[in-house]
Amino acid sequence: MHIPFAKLHTTGQELEYIQQAIASGHITGDGSFTKRCQAWLESTIGCQKALLTHSCTAALEMAVILADIQPGDEVILPSYTFVSTANAVVLRGGVPVFVDIRPDTLNLDESKIEAAITPKTKAIMPVHYAGVGCEMPTIRAIADQYNLLVIEDAAQASMSRYSGQPLGSQGHMAAFSFHATKNIVSGEGGALVINDPTLVKRAEIIWEKGTNRSQFFRGEVDKYTWVDIGSSYLPSELVAAFLWAQFQQAEQIIEQRLNLWNRYHKAFAELELHQVARRPRIPLHCQHNGHIYHLLLNDLETRSRLLAHLKAQGIQATFHYVPLHSAPAGQKYGRVAGDMSVTNDLSDRILRLPLSSSLTVAEVDQIIACVLDGLSDRAILGSASMVATP
Repeated sequence: MHIPFAKLHTTGQELEYIQQAIASGHITGDGSFTKRCQAWLESTIGCQKALLTHSCTAALEMAVILADIQPGDEVILPSYTFVSTANAVVLRGGVPVFVDIRPDTLNLDESKIEAAITPKTKAIMPVHYAGVGCEMPTIRAIADQYNLLVIEDAAQASMSRYSGQPLGSQGHMAAFSFHATKNIVSGEGGALVINDPTLVKRAEIIWEKGTNRSQFFRGEVDKYTWVDIGSSYLPSELVAAFLWAQFQQAEQIIEQRLNLWNRYHKAFAELELHQVARRPRIPLHCQHNGHIYHLLLNDLETRSRLLAHLKAQGIQATFHYVPLHSAPAGQKYGRVAGDMSVTNDLSDRILRLPLSSSLTVAEVDQIIACVLDGLSDRAILGSASMVATP
């Protein structure tokens, strides 16, 4: 048995659309499939503009340029995130300011943001961990009070909602990922969505290597030239064609994923009842997308033992981020605001289980059984054996 952590899910239309792109003779960026994908994002999220990028990292870098982050400017973000969130700030000479996370959702703790604000603060970058929404109304209210931009790191949040509103629609900008480990994939890929209409024109210019090429092709200028900083952020049409196939079945993909997420969740209720492990916490006002199923074990030793047990059975489970504030680059380029006790604690105890729309129920049940077996000696369940009852 071998069950990978992120099993590729395809819809069956990807190759057909890639062949169409090749047959069109246009495989560079900003072709018909790119335009379809961008229109889908604009309709689904309700944003002013969506621009496909070759990665979420690229989208974050574009967002920080649009936020006009200058050397010494500070951006508030969680330490418990992928390096790209902080790297985008550092590349512009900015300073990532690390704030602790909430113990329930593992999202940026909105109650600790205000204390981290200084005269140098320019933006807040909340990360929607596991596709569960941060407390965006509170974050926006703080940002508005201090005249700060909000950049949503929605890498994991495709099709998730907060109180019915799509994640990615509540900040000034948001960055999405379509990396192979995400719910909706194109191998590599991402998107920057713009909610603030004043940022749209410059976003297009940055996206097109600092030129006004998009305006030229719309007939708004008679030639295009270099007008601002920018880079090569466009994906190829082959990537966009693959992504278009995924977008067309996005709702089904999320539904399949949530069904498996819920199967895990029901099966591990007894572990939580007996305080052997804690299941994910999903606030009632958050409609998540089933991106991650994690367990919080009681200590690092238990997590290490369970990871080894799963590996021995051919199951590729994993932990998650090493907190950025404790990383060499984080200590060099960033600063810590306040206590980081929740981040330090939970990062040592989290274990993520395989989850993909391509996993079968039988595979999920094998994983469940293996987890229960691996933790059975830690559970106080009397003589009754633990049986998964999804």
